[in-house]
Amino acid sequence: MRARIHRGTREIGGTAVELEAEGRRLLLDFGLPLATTSHAPVLLPEVPGLTAPEPSLLGVVLSHGHRDHWGLLGHMASRPPLFMGAGTERILAAASFFIPDVPALKAAAHLQDNRPLSIAPFTITPHLVDHSAFDAYALTVDAGGRRLFYSGDIRSHGRKGALFELLVGQPPSGIDVMLMEGSSLGRLDEEARFPTEAEIEVELAEVIRRTPGMVLVAASAQNIDRVVTIFRAAKRNGRTLVVDLYAAEMLHATAKGRVPQTSWPDVALFMPWHQRLKVKKTDRFDLIERHKAGRLFPRDLATHPERYVTLFRASLLDDLMKAECLNGAHAVWSQWAGYLQEEKTAALVATLKAQGIGFEVIHTSGHASVPDLKRLAAAIAPRVMVPIHTFEADRFPSLFENVVVRRDGEWWEV
Repeated sequence: MRARIHRGTREIGGTAVELEAEGRRLLLDFGLPLATTSHAPVLLPEVPGLTAPEPSLLGVVLSHGHRDHWGLLGHMASRPPLFMGAGTERILAAASFFIPDVPALKAAAHLQDNRPLSIAPFTITPHLVDHSAFDAYALTVDAGGRRLFYSGDIRSHGRKGALFELLVGQPPSGIDVMLMEGSSLGRLDEEARFPTEAEIEVELAEVIRRTPGMVLVAASAQNIDRVVTIFRAAKRNGRTLVVDLYAAEMLHATAKGRVPQTSWPDVALFMPWHQRLKVKKTDRFDLIERHKAGRLFPRDLATHPERYVTLFRASLLDDLMKAECLNGAHAVWSQWAGYLQEEKTAALVATLKAQGIGFEVIHTSGHASVPDLKRLAAAIAPRVMVPIHTFEADRFPSLFENVVVRRDGEWWEV
């Protein structure tokens, strides 16, 4: 088996790994680079089978549903088979109604935890992992008598941290090459750790307790762990979690009974004008129908804003301001702080502050700390480790054993 990393040896995001065995090839992830702007041309890696069908390209295996791992799929002229978790498929399909450039991807087969999937000559064994994306997997790939382990994006401090402990406690054996993400290198001191989701819950609960009005929490609706955290923090204070139709559909797409849903008495739907208009234009009233039991209207929010914690995004602000429900409100940024440097986000924060709304950051990473990466590397004990999904590949040799730093586009033997 041969491998080459098309993107990721020197950057976070845009991950694309090509494997070859017996003249046939497989891609692990096919992501959009984080630095790509909406108007910039998209350059596809030089992989045969992207611009026209090529029988040797057997398909693309997606580790999870973050754009930097699937975002180039929509730019391919050909349509090779896709393999992903069923939850990932449902969430992306639901998101495609709301976000124009999100494709409703269809899987040729679904990844399932510890169930080998044959894509001859490759055998893929998925390992369900803790990450800020729902239904995320690390992957073991067997082909040509060699074994490759791809960490995907992974952590131990989320609500599924037990999965990390299970992987460390019962790792795949005989790994020849490990592709390990290093997102936290350069972002966190080598001995430091990230806050757990449980600790984030405590912080949010305290903010909610001391806020006299509505609490606005800006977080990704696809970060199901965080939505659960916000819900639990709200419930600690006897408040209702308010979500818009997009977030309601993300929660519904998990198909998990333990994930908050609008059918629960302490979860409610509020539809901003732009979502109401979209539903009307597309005649998708079925979406409202399944969430109508807990629907709120502007007068409800204005009458008792202190009863609510709202999963917030910029597109909600005009509707909330028109509802006159933001007196005594407080806002929490609960996603990557780097977004605060972007022009649109900075303008949003400025508007909130101009309205007299307090603002603070409460967040934790979707990626493993260095100590946890060390634990994972020691458990897998690969013959060779190759850095991926990192800006700090040159630091790997000082932290881990048997490191070989590769270049983007370079073929090498596993």
